[in-house]
Amino acid sequence: MDGLIGRKTSKLLGLVGGAALALSLIQGCSSGPDPAERATNAASQADAAASRAESASTSAQQAAASAQASASKVEQAAADAKAAADRAEAIAAKTETHSMYHHRRHHRARRRAAAAASSTGMAAEAGTGGAEPAPAAS
Repeated sequence: MDGLIGRKTSKLLGLVGGAALALSLIQGCSSGPDPAERATNAASQADAAASRAESASTSAQQAAASAQASASKVEQAAADAKAAADRAEAIAAKTETHSMYHHRRHHRARRRAAAAASSTGMAAEAGTGGAEPAPAAS
């Protein structure tokens, strides 16, 4: 009988140990969230990611609009600068022509005045007997 009891006891202990092992495995696997809870968590994470993507898209659109406005301002400033340069060039050309006219006019006037003075000067010298001016001291 001893052999029969020993054999039955070890079978019983094997069964109890197997059952305990199976229970611990089942309990260990079910310690995490169930599939429905995991799906809910994944949906929440996807919703949060979609919100962040939408916010990033809005920011990108605003940045693009700002960049476009800046580019437009730069183009306008370049056009204004070109117009100012053209005006300055036109003024410079007009001034150069005008000063050339005045230079020639003044040069002619000085020449005429010098010629008139020399002709009156010669007449005055002829009246004084042709005395030469005193030499300059060096």
